[in-house]
Amino acid sequence: MERAFWKEAVVYQIYPRSFMDSNGDGIGDLRGIISKLDYLQELGVDVVWLSPVYQSPNDDNGYDISDYYNIMNEFGTMADWEEMLEGMHRRGIKLMMDLVVNHTSDEHAWFVESRSSKENPYRDYYIWRPGKEDGRPPNNWGSFFSGPAWKKDEAAGEYYLHLFSTKQPDLNWDNPKLRTSIYDMMKFWLDKGVDGFRMDVINLISKVEGLPDGTGEGELGDGSPHYMNGPHVHEYLHEMNQEVLSKYDVMTVGEMPGVTIEEAVKYTDAAREELQMVFQFEHMHVDAGEQGKWELAPWTLHKLRDILHKWQMGLQHHGWNSLYLNNHDQPRMVSRFGNDGEYRVQSAKMLATLLHTLKGTPYIYQGEELGMTNVKFGSIEEYKDIETLNMYKDRMDRLGGDQKEIMESIYAKGRDNARTPMQWNDGPQAGFTSGTPWISINPNYKEINAAQAVQDPDSVFHYYKQLIALRKQHLVMVYGDYELLLPDHEFIYAYTRTLDQEQWLITLNFSGAPAFLELPEPYESAHKERVIGNYSEAGMEPHFLRPYEARVCRLSK
Repeated sequence: MERAFWKEAVVYQIYPRSFMDSNGDGIGDLRGIISKLDYLQELGVDVVWLSPVYQSPNDDNGYDISDYYNIMNEFGTMADWEEMLEGMHRRGIKLMMDLVVNHTSDEHAWFVESRSSKENPYRDYYIWRPGKEDGRPPNNWGSFFSGPAWKKDEAAGEYYLHLFSTKQPDLNWDNPKLRTSIYDMMKFWLDKGVDGFRMDVINLISKVEGLPDGTGEGELGDGSPHYMNGPHVHEYLHEMNQEVLSKYDVMTVGEMPGVTIEEAVKYTDAAREELQMVFQFEHMHVDAGEQGKWELAPWTLHKLRDILHKWQMGLQHHGWNSLYLNNHDQPRMVSRFGNDGEYRVQSAKMLATLLHTLKGTPYIYQGEELGMTNVKFGSIEEYKDIETLNMYKDRMDRLGGDQKEIMESIYAKGRDNARTPMQWNDGPQAGFTSGTPWISINPNYKEINAAQAVQDPDSVFHYYKQLIALRKQHLVMVYGDYELLLPDHEFIYAYTRTLDQEQWLITLNFSGAPAFLELPEPYESAHKERVIGNYSEAGMEPHFLRPYEARVCRLSK
């Protein structure tokens, strides 16, 4: 057992625009974060992952960076950022910044230079290609944000690649000068005291030579086999590790759409000197249809458990899992995997138990610790997310879609579900701002808010506090081997964690009805001492789990 801080840590993700506004302009900011550091300290988290705060025109809420060396005006100043970092460090909290280096904003100085002429030295910092003879784009790749992945720049006379928004041109990692520029920027932040990086879509940085057409019928093909986990990605991440990461005491996690277990082992095997953890998305597709995330399909515990189990076993002895059920790009977990009505509190605690008792590093998304839910805005005009708005326009205009059906997809899967402002209290605008918030507040803030949760010892917040404290006290929660029990149970996810002589049993009911629990021997007859659960011990029956019940027990013979 090789101990490491990043394995034992609990990470809390802040989406700064929606966390806390200090100046009444309706946009969360750095001084707002500073004002809530005591709250994070009380919760007990070890690390904050801060979504991008760099200078940006905000086409994709900060994931389109125009200046890596400066703070976005809406969020504050570099002095504010330094005060925030100092405040975190004083409270024993580390800071992990978002590193967005698959693409920049089209307003970044590099791209402005790049598009100015074919001879410009920055031209090769991006991926430019002439169109086909008939004027069509260089290949048929589709963008993640709808439409083609190429845009013709009339002034430059060529197309540039953008896997995301047209304002997010992809960088050309095959250019060693570009890589050096990125490494210099990373050192700038690490020298300022940053403790690590969450790397945005980092497995997309290497594209197949020749950029061949993607597969599939229709106008746009699936180019992902040509840019996901591309030919030089491991080489570039190893180089990044050698040039930068290995010289600092850092924590790293790579966001990796489409990553397989085999690839994840390569990315996270310490001997290969690349990254420590990956974010994989397989479990985030459990309720997607054949047409992708916007086609709703029912999820089952069988499907979800099979995926989580596969990743637990696959990285058990090589690599390390990141554990999450929601983030700024995903709907709220209690609405998606639990019950955000009658059993909101119980199911939020049950899902928290899952995240904190699997093997890996847990990531909490802001508001998750309050049991915040999805939102249903009355009209498309209230939505702000570019992915959502592009999809709506594409389906209504191009495909002649059914508006009601499209809105149902947005209610279930839209990224703005996670981006409604943090619900601090039951006062005006949920205590988030004294002004008009940049996106509407979820109307349920009067019932669900931090002030109420901190006061209520039985709240979701206090349950998270207990889970985090337990993780610090019991190494079995961090390093214990995982073993699945009851692999075919329709409603119960049951597993053990074992370290040396210590063995814990976790049983979770994913149903809104009581579920019958019969364990195989020797677990059935073992003595069970309750460690934590989301119901009181009173009324606990050995062979039934109550609706959305979670139980963690220490086993002894």
